[in-house]
Amino acid sequence: MFKLPTLPYPKTGLAPFLNEEQMTFHYDKHHKAYIDNLNKFIETDANLKGKSLEEIVLSSSGGIFNNAAQIWNHTFYWFNMAPADLGGKPSAELAAAITKDFGSMDELKAKFIDGGVKTFGSGWIWLCADSTGKLSLVSTSNAAVPFTNNGPTPLMTADVWEHAYYVDYRNLRLKYLETFWNHINWTFVSENFASKKVRDLTKSMV
Repeated sequence: MFKLPTLPYPKTGLAPFLNEEQMTFHYDKHHKAYIDNLNKFIETDANLKGKSLEEIVLSSSGGIFNNAAQIWNHTFYWFNMAPADLGGKPSAELAAAITKDFGSMDELKAKFIDGGVKTFGSGWIWLCADSTGKLSLVSTSNAAVPFTNNGPTPLMTADVWEHAYYVDYRNLRLKYLETFWNHINWTFVSENFASKKVRDLTKSMV
């Protein structure tokens, strides 16, 4: 059974980017609902018991996948953000890869934001790395994650479901993404790049 992970900052810690009301709806209601739903599936399906969240994501479909993947996505999203000026900087290795694959940090920022704006409907925009360290941007719809079907490793994400930003930004997804960029936890992103492995988030929820 899974529990709501503890945020790495107070619910007021990302303000004014995301204010407490937005965080309360998103974290305490939306994220918790996915966890409650998955736990109900686990109660009635012996094949799910004892599996890590990552294992469930990789082996399930339908409602089980949707809830498990959204739990993983949201937990990753919270952890890849930080209060303003506390997110650090990309490691030297990650910075070099960004320059190699995007030309500059400014180019990555522009393409990441553009990819998020152009993600149709509900979904996520991801910075990912393959096993060689090559970086790419991946847009996923609804609950989808990049690492299924031997896909790349997620390094960073922004949630572009409207429930992620509507309290503070209404329909201004561009403004939300531009402000998100100032709250990236580059220490977290750099750790993901160094490992080239899908982040183990199960331990934060059991």
